[in-house]
Amino acid sequence: MKQLMVWLAGLFAAGALSQAQAGGDAAAGKVLYTPCAACHGQQAEGNPALNAPALAGQEDWYMVRQLHLFKSGIRGADVQDTFGQQMRPMAMTLTTDQSVEDVVAYIRTLPPVHAEPTLDGKPENGKDRYALCATCHGQQAEGNRAYNAPRLAHQHDWYLLTQLKHFKAGIRGQPPRDTYGMQMRPVAGTLADEHAMQDVIAYIKSLAP
Repeated sequence: MKQLMVWLAGLFAAGALSQAQAGGDAAAGKVLYTPCAACHGQQAEGNPALNAPALAGQEDWYMVRQLHLFKSGIRGADVQDTFGQQMRPMAMTLTTDQSVEDVVAYIRTLPPVHAEPTLDGKPENGKDRYALCATCHGQQAEGNRAYNAPRLAHQHDWYLLTQLKHFKAGIRGQPPRDTYGMQMRPVAGTLADEHAMQDVIAYIKSLAP
């Protein structure tokens, strides 16, 4: 565990790649967001019935990056990533870099939502497990751009569980061009089973205001 933490810290500090930041037009992005709302909700609050995560409250640089990963086929490429494959054609409707930044600029204007817990994890068991996660995602799961780590607080727990499973199984983070996903895979591998995943997610949920 200690060696993995040292490896991650060194990798992120020395080799962080350039990151996009949204500088778009929120008014233009509001129009572009219309089809997104069908799954992610009018307030970008997410929808478990459609397996759509919350977007409101997420870092703009992370959303820009993920949209580009979907557009390029780096994310959502695995046939087992059903929901990722559903997202890719939606991302491709944003035909320019400016349109990506515009829609993210609009999402940034929406207030974060408090996603109620739906899993049975025990936060007291997840606290120690989260210590490794905090290296990148922050003590309060607030995210850290310098380490390319998105905010986890405010996100739906069922979505976090799905993504941890995908990272561990190699469904996400497998393509060589998915640099950041590849960084996450060994971390997800430290969680032995779904119980451990639910515990660490329950702890993350306890951090959200």
